Amino acid sequence: MDFRDYTVVSLAEDVNQQKKSAVELTKAALANIDRLNPTINAFCSYDSSSALAEAAMIDEKIANGASLPLAGIPIGVKDLEDAKGFVTTFGSQMHVNDAPAAADSVLVSRLRQAGCVVLGKTNTPEFGFKGKTDNIPFGASCNPWNIQRTPGGSSGGTSAALASGMVPLATGSDGGGSIRIPAALCGLSGIKTSQGRVPNGGAKPPGSGLLTVKGPMTNRIRDAAYVLDHCMGEEPSDIFSLPKPTQAWYPQLDGSLPEKVIWSSTMGITSVDKQILKACEKVVGQLADAGVEIIENEHIWNTNPFLPWLVFWTAARGRAQGHLRGTPEWEQIDADLRPQIEMGLDRFNAADYASAIDMCHILNLELETAFEAAPLILTPATRGHAPKIEGDGWVDGEETPDWVAFTMGINMTRNPAGIVPIGTSEDGMPIGMQVLGRQLADLTVLKAMAGLEDLLGFDEKAPI
Repeated sequence: MDFRDYTVVSLAEDVNQQKKSAVELTKAALANIDRLNPTINAFCSYDSSSALAEAAMIDEKIANGASLPLAGIPIGVKDLEDAKGFVTTFGSQMHVNDAPAAADSVLVSRLRQAGCVVLGKTNTPEFGFKGKTDNIPFGASCNPWNIQRTPGGSSGGTSAALASGMVPLATGSDGGGSIRIPAALCGLSGIKTSQGRVPNGGAKPPGSGLLTVKGPMTNRIRDAAYVLDHCMGEEPSDIFSLPKPTQAWYPQLDGSLPEKVIWSSTMGITSVDKQILKACEKVVGQLADAGVEIIENEHIWNTNPFLPWLVFWTAARGRAQGHLRGTPEWEQIDADLRPQIEMGLDRFNAADYASAIDMCHILNLELETAFEAAPLILTPATRGHAPKIEGDGWVDGEETPDWVAFTMGINMTRNPAGIVPIGTSEDGMPIGMQVLGRQLADLTVLKAMAGLEDLLGFDEKAPI
């Protein structure tokens, strides 16, 4: 069963109507993992026996008259959050021998309660520290569109599992683009919701502090909206959690396009690869032909948000792993991560952190000024092309570590932002466009994304 041929909604309906069983879907997903994972390396661990037992329990509930919104949907859980019975390794050699988690994260708990079957954990870079997915204990995940290229990060195992059709749903998290970057590189529609829509909470503070957003990842945005309807809502252990919306989002995605949008190819902070720009401009033209008013604005931000974002990120790393410097465990940490930890310890101080919080306010104010002209901003998803397994992405043929630029600042401002696939590059890799919305305007973003999907009709599959 290639799960790219089905929607989450239709699969759950079939299980509830006993046209399919949870066990059937779980066996299909496990067979996909057995067949594809040796090549893709999307899952770093999975447990067939526990998954099948869980699926059998769901089938029993359905047979006894229960109805579950996500009945029998097999899922992977990104290896930065807990799923009961599985070790949360964080992609780190230091944690591979930890005890299995005794409880689910809030998100995983809500997905299980809705009827999902947890298969195992999806791969991630160590502590989610970069936009590629590889680590010391499990190695590199590969992009199903081209196994010589990365699926992005840090939710790269999840995006690879989805883009190869292994599973229809898996979890992701986003502290600087870690849902949006892999969605763009793997031809998926993915959304970073407003912080607090999907609670963090639980016993462990968020790994990247104020930046962290968790959420479901799927192939297309209507499925993501449907799943969000069943995992949003207040959580007492998350001080930033938001109330559940009074109306479900999924039924409101009618495919309508917005009346007007802002198009910004650079956000005022950088350049973009010519191929990517051409693909995005083609979409802007299609929107205009469909009657959408296009407002161009190349001066959204006056300051590149990377440096203040880096203060938040490296401070979180210094807080979490800084005590290991000078110990034997230090050498077990990825050599590219260690400088980030040290930067959080040595380069930035408390005043820098306070200034970074000020910059959140400034960046949001500049966004709000732009939003006065239209409720949505469109940008490229990335400024460059997907890196090879070894190396960085490239812009106009030149390899650069700065191949992403348009995602990190949105974690600081906390705005909702999504990615829609819009085509492929000359080498056959997906290209994505980012849709930004005003504060808490998640539904506006989701509706625009669904409208874009319908307009563009991107239905290509990774060749794996």
